[in-house]
Amino acid sequence: MTSTPGGVAAGRTAEIRRVRPTDAARMRALRLEMLADAPLAFLETIADAAARPHAEYAARIAHTSDGADTAQFIADPGGRLVGHAGGTVTPSEPGLTVIYAVYVTPAWRGGGLLAELVDAVAAWSRACGRPELMMEVVVGNDRAYRAYRRLGFVDTGVRVPHPTVPALTELQMRRPA
Repeated sequence: MTSTPGGVAAGRTAEIRRVRPTDAARMRALRLEMLADAPLAFLETIADAAARPHAEYAARIAHTSDGADTAQFIADPGGRLVGHAGGTVTPSEPGLTVIYAVYVTPAWRGGGLLAELVDAVAAWSRACGRPELMMEVVVGNDRAYRAYRRLGFVDTGVRVPHPTVPALTELQMRRPA
């Protein structure tokens, strides 16, 4: 699957695929970018991520590169990675995949890359026998909320505390995989 973004990166394409163990260093760079760009959207600080040894990143990427319990998908234009979306199971709902760590580099936003990353997680979810997707969005992050609504996600009305910032609340959104 490839994407042709709009904006600054117009005319370039990125391959959408599952991470491979050889992607560890580029995934680490993308993770640090994600945390710098959107610090409240992810479950760790940039300081914690930067302090993590490369071997931990490599082990995480190797784990998510295969199998049915968790997966990470990337947008790879052949240099720095420009997008990411992960999916994982939840023991309480066997037919559900929770989407996590969704990110598109600012210069690549607005050209369909977000939809392609979510679609990659959805295809993996269906192949694993999980017909539903769920994600959580910080209340007040209207840009993300609108983007996910355009992708078919519906606000369920469920609100949960943000896992790392007690003053924030997240809303749950769902759609078929």
